Parts: sequence; C-alpha cells; structure tokens
Amino acid sequence: MATTTATRVHLVTRRDPTRPLRHAIGVVLAYAVLIAFALALILPFIFTVANSFKTTSDIVSNPQLLYPTQGFTLAGYEKILTSTQINIPRVVFNSFLFAILTMVGHLIFDSMAGYALARIGFPGRGLAFATLVGTMMVPPIVLLIPRFLILKQLNLVNTYGGLILPTIADAFGVFLMKQFFESIPADIEEAAAIDGASRFRMFFVVILPMAVPALTALAIFGFQGAWNNFTDPLISVGSEKSLFTLPLALAFLRGETGDVLQWDMLLSGSVLTTLPMAVIFFVFQRFFIEGVTYTGIKG
Repeated sequence: MATTTATRVHLVTRRDPTRPLRHAIGVVLAYAVLIAFALALILPFIFTVANSFKTTSDIVSNPQLLYPTQGFTLAGYEKILTSTQINIPRVVFNSFLFAILTMVGHLIFDSMAGYALARIGFPGRGLAFATLVGTMMVPPIVLLIPRFLILKQLNLVNTYGGLILPTIADAFGVFLMKQFFESIPADIEEAAAIDGASRFRMFFVVILPMAVPALTALAIFGFQGAWNNFTDPLISVGSEKSLFTLPLALAFLRGETGDVLQWDMLLSGSVLTTLPMAVIFFVFQRFFIEGVTYTGIKG
C-alpha cells in the first residue's frame, strides 16, 4: 500500500509542472478566439469610418483600404450637414425625441407591468406572462402590416403619435423588470404595508429607488433600440420627410440624379448616427451586462 501511494504522489508531481503551461495555452487560445470575434464585429464600423474620409471615387475604387489614396477629405460630412435632401437639424431632433420618449415610456410602463407580474397575484398572471414571453418569439417583420393597418385606422400614419406610441412599451423590458423585482425580498413590501403604504406608494417610494440599476439598463436598451430603429418609423412616417429619423433619412438618401448613391454622404451619415450609440455603450457598458444578468440569461 505504501508503495502504491508513493507511486501516485510521484506521478502527480511529474504532471504538476505542465499544468501552468496548459492553463496559459488555454487562456491564450480563449483570448485569441474572443479577439477574432471582436474584430469580425468591429471591422465593418472601422471600414465605415475610414471610408467616410475618402472621396466617392476613392471609395468605389479602394473600399478595402483603411487610408485614402486620393487625399484625406471631409467632403462627405460637409455634404451630409448641408444636404437639401436631409434637414439634419430636424432629423436629429426627431431621432432624439423618438428615442427619449420611447425610453421614458419603457421606464414607466415596463416597470409597472413588470412589478404587477412579479408581485400582484391576479387571476391569469401565469398565462399573461407566458403570452408576453411568447410575443418575443414572433419575428418583428410579421407584425409590420398589421401595425400599419392599425395606425391607418386610428389616423396616426405620418404623425408623431404614430411614430412614438407603438414603441413606448415592449415585452423585453417587462420581462427584464419582472426578473429584477422578483429578486427584491418581499419582507420590504410587507414592512411598508404594515406602515400603511398603499400599493402605488410602495411601488414608487420603496421599490423603484431600489431598482435604479435595472431601470438604468432598461433606459439604455430603450434609447439604443429607438435610436437604431428603422422598420417602425418606416411604416409610420415613411412618406412624411419632416418626421424622418436618422436611419430612415439615410435609407432614402440619393444622389443629385435621384439614382446614384453618394457613398461619402451615406458613410459620413452612418458614422454620425452610430457615434452617439458607441459613446453610450462604452460609458455605460456595465449596465448592458447587468441588464443581461437581470433577465436570468447569465448562468
């Protein structure tokens, strides 16, 4: 028995020196894979930024180069800012108005619905939540025509109401807030009820201040989704240029002949559209990660 034990100890000792090396190789490979995926995702944006500083002919001739061969130029940005096709101040105003009101709507309605599903035991609560989650599995493209028909019957097509009202609440936000509210101990609400707090006061005074991290994540998701939203504005204000948002205005951008696309303008406008979201992501990326955590996706 002593000989067998000594042999095992000797074998373990012989294997120990290779473990740090194997661990280091595994870490390097993992980081290499992550870097490869990150580059695959960020390269299109890098090429967009690089080509936005080129002339149109240079973009067409050498789109794969990250430096201009015909000289560095800001002509694309000058064209997009002075374009007669796009009223940049109005389009930017519409985008911010759409994104901010959508974000505020999510904060109000998603949080209230999430709290009701998490804490109020009304009949059919399970069915309501299952139906809500089921709507998240429906492809958004399927809902475009029914949504347009509803907006048309309500006379909301080509109006700010038709642009904003359909997006002020969504299933994902309700799901996120429900998951967070369920993590708050019920004893806190019981103590507030003993002190005579009503359900609304309990929600707004006691629960919401504790939900600031989840509300922050919800606000970021709501603002980002509305800022980049193309399909909803397309069906609600697609024929009214004064109500265009940035993604919609860029999609309708054409050259002076009406057919030729001016790539320098399009890429410059894409950079201007993406830049605010890139800044928000890098500043608040911690809340994006927390938002995924609250949904229960993180294992």
